[in-house]
Amino acid sequence: MTRKRPQRELGGLLGGAQALTQAGPEVQRLPLEQLRPYGSQPRRYIGTEELERLTRSVREQGVLQPLLVRPASSGGGFEIAAGERRYRAALAAGLAEVPVLVRPLTDLQMIEVGLVENLQREGLSPIDETEGLLRLIALRLDLTPGGARQALMANLRNPDPQQVALLEDVFALVGQQTWQSFAKNKLRMLQWPPEVLEAMRSHGLPYSVAGIVAAVADEHRPRLLDMALGGATGRELRGAVAALRPIPPADPLVVRQLEQVRRTLGHPRFLQQLGRGQEAELKKWLKQMPKWMRERVEEGADPT
Repeated sequence: MTRKRPQRELGGLLGGAQALTQAGPEVQRLPLEQLRPYGSQPRRYIGTEELERLTRSVREQGVLQPLLVRPASSGGGFEIAAGERRYRAALAAGLAEVPVLVRPLTDLQMIEVGLVENLQREGLSPIDETEGLLRLIALRLDLTPGGARQALMANLRNPDPQQVALLEDVFALVGQQTWQSFAKNKLRMLQWPPEVLEAMRSHGLPYSVAGIVAAVADEHRPRLLDMALGGATGRELRGAVAALRPIPPADPLVVRQLEQVRRTLGHPRFLQQLGRGQEAELKKWLKQMPKWMRERVEEGADPT
């Protein structure tokens, strides 16, 4: 199922600064050499095919939507808040300049705009999405990403009303999950092995499948990862994982008791020596047999 993307205008993401993103006579053209991606944008990987399609479009029609940029705080030039894909496509198409809107955006606004712009498109990997949200939460709570992770887990145990209000505002912004679900299910992804995270970014490995691969021991992970990248389903991967588990030894006491039952019931004279009441009790006992065992007995299958 395709995940529903939030469809909010970028102006609405900046609170009272909506005018910052409205196009008008302020649109100008800047040389590509003066632009650079902002270092905290959520999208780390752009697929080759996706970039090639956009490059063809830019080569034929140019860049139709202005990039949103801000003056760089150091080194001169401008940092891209929204439009990094268009920037890369323009470079690949050999353009010299692109249309831009220059706005005095804060770090928080830069991350908000970049994150939501990417969330409105298909193709943002779950890991990039998770890291982007964590950076946004960290800015809103005035913490490091590590501190933001701790705050999320702490609020699950003992909610702080002020922090919870900020968290709910962030997740209303992206409009696709709750902060509780994010903390319980997505944060653990950041601790997965690097090769699994890279497969999610570069090859689009689904979150649910990646979780199965991430949980296996190091020595088995390469084979499971190859299976997953080759198109194996979650069921197939779980079957492969189950086959890796050693079969635990049977309880010796249970083995002795079952062997005694087998010899007793299999004795030729056993049924002949039963009284009427004992035979009725035996039938009742057989009816209480677990369903899976009764099916094996009826099929005549070897229970081993």
